Amino acid sequence: MTNDLEMKEVQAPSNSVSSATASSTLQHLKEIASLIESGAYAKEVRRIVRAVRLTMMLRRKLRAPVVSAFLGYALAPGSEAHSRLSSYLPKDEQHDMDVDTATSAVQGPAKYSLLELEIYCYLLVLIFLIDQKSYNEAKACSSASIARLKNMNRRTVDVLASRLYFYYSYSYELTNSLAEIRGTLLSLHRMATLRHDELGQETLLNLLLRNYLHYNLYDQAEKLRSKAPQFEAHSNQQFCRYLFYLGRIRTIQLEYTDAKESLLQAARKAPVAARGFRIQCNKWAVIVRLLLGEIPERTVFMQKGMKKALTPYFELTNAVRIGDLELFRTVAEKFSGTFNSDRTRNLIVRLRHNVIRTGLRNISISYSRISLADVARKLRLDSQNPVADAESIVAKAIRDGAIDATIDHSNGWMVSKETGDIYSTNEPQIAFNSRIVFCLNMHNEAVRALRFPPNSHKEKESAEKMRERQQQEQELAKHIAEEDDDEF
Repeated sequence: MTNDLEMKEVQAPSNSVSSATASSTLQHLKEIASLIESGAYAKEVRRIVRAVRLTMMLRRKLRAPVVSAFLGYALAPGSEAHSRLSSYLPKDEQHDMDVDTATSAVQGPAKYSLLELEIYCYLLVLIFLIDQKSYNEAKACSSASIARLKNMNRRTVDVLASRLYFYYSYSYELTNSLAEIRGTLLSLHRMATLRHDELGQETLLNLLLRNYLHYNLYDQAEKLRSKAPQFEAHSNQQFCRYLFYLGRIRTIQLEYTDAKESLLQAARKAPVAARGFRIQCNKWAVIVRLLLGEIPERTVFMQKGMKKALTPYFELTNAVRIGDLELFRTVAEKFSGTFNSDRTRNLIVRLRHNVIRTGLRNISISYSRISLADVARKLRLDSQNPVADAESIVAKAIRDGAIDATIDHSNGWMVSKETGDIYSTNEPQIAFNSRIVFCLNMHNEAVRALRFPPNSHKEKESAEKMRERQQQEQELAKHIAEEDDDEF
């Protein structure tokens, strides 16, 4: 839908509508620049955060003429930053018919010389290049922005820097060259640690973990994670990403209980709008729960917007639940492409033993005595000596406590013992205790998440300043909402 809307704007018969849109977008960028300026002078990081959020809302409306006009407004013409950033923009669109109209309406003297505004210009151009799929130019722009950031040590730049770190890694990921920047990310993480930039630390740590996991370097990822400085999470999004990467590492290391907790927590804490991320969390969580011997609830696969993406894992869960080895092979082959792209193929290979164990448990419940040959036939073992394999499988299941049975070697039988009352064991108490622990942990996390602005008990904002700030925010939000309605 976005592409169609953009095509309609380009092909509009009247240039006045396009000019008005460009002028309005540029005016919004100017207001964001003034917000960054006030935040930098007052050392209010929250204003910088608000400016970044408003920019994300405007990114669909960015065009090369508008970005070029904003660079001319925010940076001194002929300066090194202005010349470099202008060189990344498409040359054939800089002299569009809307440029003169848009710039003449709102162009002003370049009165800004703030470092925060210069970094914001790098971020704006980088976002525009990535949205335009100009990945080579985005790589060059991101590298230049990182080189510029290394010389800055200001807390008001940290928010902008964390976003630049993300798009820096993303631009290299889009060009399949993540390995080239691993050393740079490590040096940036060390620099952020020395500067006590905690937001940059958690962002760079996640980028490094993603870099390692992209190349299946799980051991190196775990070494970095375990030795990285510990601090309180400042961004919910970065904390969710960290939990997801931690869950993947724990899964590969066979620590399924910890992996399940991390993955489910990441899926629960993720924003509703981050559907793709939540889908990935649920895919890995389903595999981990199956490896633990649990069967996920049907509601997990019926979540809004996830049903189609989780269909392969639903069929896989059904095969494991039934304990049908042949159905398990069919599902694994049918959705092999999906499992390979999700990087869960190796984990699904581990599930074969769980399928056999589930089928064996169902057989032990259904039959008080059954021959090992029938066990091999019901499990659909396709080996050269299925009876011997069935005997070893049954023996291992008995030793692990999966089934309560004995083997009659002389007659070749598996003799199941009578099923006891589960309420006479400690299982209900263990399950109840795990649920209590889960609720207590959720309550403690909710209490820790209650935050207040720093020094709020010492410095009180005057009523006049509060009204003025709220009025500016409402006007800016109103302008953006009107533009969204017109475009829709």
